[in-house]
Amino acid sequence: MSTPLPSHPPPPRAAVLTGVGSCLPPTAVTNDELAERLDSSDAWIRSRTGIRRRYVASPGTATSDLAVGAGAKALKSSGTPDVDAVLLATTTPDRPCPATAPAVAARLGLTGAAAYDVSAVCTGFLYALASGAGLIAAGAADRVLVIGAETFSTLLDPDDRSTAVIFGDGAGAVVLRAGDAAEPGALGPFDLGSDGGREELITVAAGGSRQRLSGVPPATRDQYFAMEGKEVFRHAVRRMSASARSVLGRAGWRAEDVDHLVGHQANLRITHHVADAVGIPRRRCFSNIAEVGNTAAASIPLALDQAHADGVLTPGGRVLLTAFGGGLTWGSTVLTWPGPDRA
Repeated sequence: MSTPLPSHPPPPRAAVLTGVGSCLPPTAVTNDELAERLDSSDAWIRSRTGIRRRYVASPGTATSDLAVGAGAKALKSSGTPDVDAVLLATTTPDRPCPATAPAVAARLGLTGAAAYDVSAVCTGFLYALASGAGLIAAGAADRVLVIGAETFSTLLDPDDRSTAVIFGDGAGAVVLRAGDAAEPGALGPFDLGSDGGREELITVAAGGSRQRLSGVPPATRDQYFAMEGKEVFRHAVRRMSASARSVLGRAGWRAEDVDHLVGHQANLRITHHVADAVGIPRRRCFSNIAEVGNTAAASIPLALDQAHADGVLTPGGRVLLTAFGGGLTWGSTVLTWPGPDRA
């Protein structure tokens, strides 16, 4: 009687990036156009943010419209029109209820796919990316479309110089498929975190249950996005740096192994401070904030699509992603950029 051979469990499934896409509204607003209204100047805005222009959605456009545009391009890039799940990271859904992701999925011809929104402000895309990777690892999905889309202009006080010059609208997306952890394009370990004790640093005070059940009509300023800039800067640098170092260590990478740091496009000075803290040369930071501004949850996938289109991200390049946002929330992951037939 033969002895049965020992069985070995199959290797764990990894999420592999296989398509990218983005969508910007057609209207660009330059610093000079804003400076006329805000008693500012192009030089002042660029020196403090690194931004030259940003894109703003026109009346009649919604977050879902930008999400559909980016999602369609990512699906085309991946070479297949079908996925099992659609995850939409956004702070500006089309409406409070229902979630926007199912409508986006339906418009992309993906009716029947699982679809839900992820809300983590500027860290939203990384949270959604981790969620998509988790669905694949668990066997709940073989292919996932992950979108970051925002119409952040709808949250801004147009006369607030501290925020109106920073944010823009847009969407970016990636497609993930089940694969092997050793493949190019496979997402590495994730580091995610939060600190709700500092939620007041980045807020829109009105519109939620706390304000509506207070019995007090909202003040005008409470209906707009507000941010304590200096404190946010400090926390962003500290949290993104620590998170980035964590995933590098877990991936077995050294700082000098990183070919490209693609951080949340909040402020060029924040990106450079994070690079300095982690030990990555500033020249390895990819930034498109000058052209699109801070697009919140859309910023990392927008940057990935542009860097890919510009030939900055080349096959085999080691990429570090890191973000920080309201909540407070933060997160990081790594991947080796796939070849041209995969992205």
